Amino acid sequence: MAGMSVSLALIDYGAGNLRSVAKALAAAGARDVAVTADPDVVARADRIVLPGVGAFRHCMDSLCAIDGMVAAMEQRVRGEGAPFLGICVGMQLLAQEGHEHGVTPGLGWIAGAVRPLEPADPSVRVPHMGWNAVRTLRDHALVVPGEAYFLHGYHLDAAREEDVLAMTDHGGPLVAAVANGTIAGVQFHPEKSQRYGIAFLERFLAWRP
Repeated sequence: MAGMSVSLALIDYGAGNLRSVAKALAAAGARDVAVTADPDVVARADRIVLPGVGAFRHCMDSLCAIDGMVAAMEQRVRGEGAPFLGICVGMQLLAQEGHEHGVTPGLGWIAGAVRPLEPADPSVRVPHMGWNAVRTLRDHALVVPGEAYFLHGYHLDAAREEDVLAMTDHGGPLVAAVANGTIAGVQFHPEKSQRYGIAFLERFLAWRP
């Protein structure tokens, strides 16, 4: 693969529903998608997607267990400005830390911490599962108002208002999408959000931040 570059790297670190994300990206028009655990492929990709399901600590440990992967992401995204999308726990890993079975450091690309959902109203169920409104806070090329599919028991408590693109509500306001420069993340699952999700991925594929 030396010297070869791909248009999109979908990072395979054993912690994401890769097939459904890859299918959704293809439906959105992605060509030349590499489902990869190879840091060299990630370091040359035009854009990068980090999926994620499950627990913050397990996902972060799995990502860090791939020798050179976090360094390749840092170089390609933060150093060279490749567009990046984190999905669900992939978005949560952007935070500085996760509070789940102790405190686990995250990537630190978005200021804030990931905390358990603790609705004040006991009738509000955890995890937050199902369709919910995405309410945009500002105009952005990626996120528009609509309905998306959520499945999570933890949420990103963002420290900087300017990083938050959209909110949803489940027993109180929750961050639905963040962006900072070429880095974006969504708490919802585009691959489970039907037309809204595919249209979102189309915008990500066209995004030139």
